[in-house]
Formats: sequence, C-alpha cells, structure tokens
Amino acid sequence: MSDFDSERITIRNPGRELVRQFVIHAENKVGWLNDMVSKLNGAEVHVMAISVLDTTDSALVRMVTNYPDETREILCRLEISHSERKIVAVEMPNESSLKHVTSALLQAEINIHYVYPFLTWPNDRPVLAIGLEDEDVAIDILIRNNLRVLSQEDLAR
Repeated sequence: MSDFDSERITIRNPGRELVRQFVIHAENKVGWLNDMVSKLNGAEVHVMAISVLDTTDSALVRMVTNYPDETREILCRLEISHSERKIVAVEMPNESSLKHVTSALLQAEINIHYVYPFLTWPNDRPVLAIGLEDEDVAIDILIRNNLRVLSQEDLAR
C-alpha cells in the first residue's frame, strides 16, 4: 500500500474491513439507552443497527455504528463495559430474501448465532447483521449466492 493509500484510511474512512459490532453491558436503568444514543449523535456517530436483550440486572446491547473507532473512544471515555467483534452485514435484494440468506448459510453448514436488522438501508435495500461461527466461509458462500456483503466503508456517511 502506498503512503497515499494509507493516508486515506482514517478514523472516518476505515477501508473495506468487515462491519464491527459493539456488545455493551449496560445498566438496566430508565434513560440509559437514550443517553448513550445522545452521546453518540453528539459526536455525529449514528446507530445503524441495534438489538437489546434485557435481563433482570442488566441489558446486553448489540450495536453497529457508522464510525466504530469513534464509538470505541466514546465508550472508553465513559467507562462503559463493552467488547467488539466483526460480524457479517448482508444486503438482501428485498425484504422477502431472508430464505435466500439462510439457505446459502445452510449450504456451508454454518451456525447462525443471532440476527438483527439494520435501522437504515445503506443502498435502499434491507440489511441484516449476522453473528456467525465462521465469517470467512459465510462471506464466501453469500457472495457465491449473489448476495452483497457490506463493509464498514459502506456504512460511513
């Protein structure tokens, strides 16, 4: 990679890396999610996809944002317990294409751990965030089945 190319990959232009998801262990407190979203929006970071699992003591928030490096900085600054992992974000031709996605993954015998939809559709098409046991094999099979796998760059705006 030339010096010019490496300069273009910045905090706001991450290149073609897989979509990153944040898993946040949040307080089970009224207003917590609103406060978190407000802090992100204040830094021009937008939640692109979200899933919340509520338990008695806490909530598990899975979140994809348009700028993950800035999201990490905000979470660390606020001392919010979290982890990151790469997930597969697959764009579907239309809202009835879920069977196409699940059939493709079944062909490769890949377990799906969880699925949640994106709030916004980057190319005006439905997008799913999928946690899988093997992202590389999943990406290969999805592409071979004419499905588009989004990168973090597709979410930047």
